[in-house]
Amino acid sequence: MPDFVDALDATRADDIGDDMLRLIFTACHPLLPTEARVALTLKLLGGLNTHEIARAFLVAEPTIAQRIVRAKRTLRGARVPFEVPRGAALGERLASVLEVVYLVFNEGYTATAGDDWMRPALIEEALRLGRMLAELAPNEPEVHGLAALMELQASRTKARIDSAGRPVLLLDQNRARWDRLLIRRGLAALARANALTTNPGTYALQAAIAACHARASNAAETDWVRIAGLYDVLARVSPSPVVELNRAVAVGMAFGPAAGLEIADTLRGEHSLQDYQWLPSVRGDLLAKLGRNKEARAEFARAAGLAQNLCERELLLARASELQD
Repeated sequence: MPDFVDALDATRADDIGDDMLRLIFTACHPLLPTEARVALTLKLLGGLNTHEIARAFLVAEPTIAQRIVRAKRTLRGARVPFEVPRGAALGERLASVLEVVYLVFNEGYTATAGDDWMRPALIEEALRLGRMLAELAPNEPEVHGLAALMELQASRTKARIDSAGRPVLLLDQNRARWDRLLIRRGLAALARANALTTNPGTYALQAAIAACHARASNAAETDWVRIAGLYDVLARVSPSPVVELNRAVAVGMAFGPAAGLEIADTLRGEHSLQDYQWLPSVRGDLLAKLGRNKEARAEFARAAGLAQNLCERELLLARASELQD
């Protein structure tokens, strides 16, 4: 059986795609630290460069580069077989594989850099891998949770840009353009996840949040109180600065912008978010809703300065220019 490095070129040329799944599981070998597994697979599977991966992790670019080099060296030295594991070995690597697939999806859904808002090929590849994983591990609730989350988010793809290719934010999207088939698939996958456990994990909780949006026929009908409650649970199950920032948005929608801003303000000293454009963007939106336009404009301008995606930057600059003192 070929080892990981020998099989890499053949994998990239594979038309069927099964080798791509083997690549992910091989790169997520327990010999590697979790961070290295994810970084290496993003590099090989998604074709992401080191800078894009660093942005996804919210860490320094040299750190990612070192992780990738060391991971390749470790796998080569151990001559790790190129295969999808079975039994207990499958479970050992599954969490890393799910994380990789979702990070690939996220890079496709909102590109880190470049001129395009989305990278559809990455969205499609992540969806395909998610469906394959659901067949490979049918009794794992988080596998179905991830599949549900990606299907539901992907359902909005056509509504996320206007006729000029400019980004359209969630609350402004024409929901008639949402893909009803993907929504049905997502809700079915979420039901499977919930049937397998009474304690939903990270992906199932996020899918439940996405389902709240999918079930609302228009933005005004969105159950923001439920979404805020789901973020409260998610913050306990999988605490992170990004989850807390999203919770600030939900709380702001459910209970008023002042309540959301109070949460967002606690993140201003968070080191990992110092170059994360969505922190000043969220603060800008909440400040604008409170009528503090001068502060909001400054936050949107700061967010635009941090954004490395052209569409994203233009959106943030437009929001800043719309505000009057």
